[in-house]
Amino acid sequence: MTNITALCVYCGSAVGNDPAHRAAAEALGSAMARRRIRLVYGGGRVGLMGVVADAVLKGGGQVTGIIPEHLERREVGHREISELRVVSSMHERKRIMSEIADGFVVLPGGLGTLDETLEIVTWRQLGLHDKPIVIADIGGYWRPLAALVDAVIAGGFARPDARKLFAVADSIDGVFAALAAAPAPRVTVDAERL
Repeated sequence: MTNITALCVYCGSAVGNDPAHRAAAEALGSAMARRRIRLVYGGGRVGLMGVVADAVLKGGGQVTGIIPEHLERREVGHREISELRVVSSMHERKRIMSEIADGFVVLPGGLGTLDETLEIVTWRQLGLHDKPIVIADIGGYWRPLAALVDAVIAGGFARPDARKLFAVADSIDGVFAALAAAPAPRVTVDAERL
């Protein structure tokens, strides 16, 4: 079982059209605060990023945001969080987030969220980390991603065990159940290899 003290959450800089996505972000943030799990995220005040961060803060939890200089104004860096690190690049943002988190949760989001998700799954496949990854498939939002991974496997471009690189949960309770069921990581992130 993985000991989760800091959880990286990838999610949108918009709230999206489905109110269930906002509700899931609020529920995740509240649950993290209750469990004393630090939020590690993209550092923005807008969208689902801001919703989850505000929910953690409202519950008395700790929040670390990592935001590149070029996105600080666009994503409106969240000044009320426990710690906001402004970094020079997206690569540095992703590297730091992966280093300081004990696991990853993916809420609905856009192309940036998709990029972060595929990269952290690929890093796990390559053995750069072995931390749990849970995709919160709220309302079936990420069903096309799971289907794409299945198609990649069916096409012979990935082994069938690639589907085991991440778990899929359809609720926030399911996210925490998947994290609790995950085995302890066998490898640690080597920042030099990222």
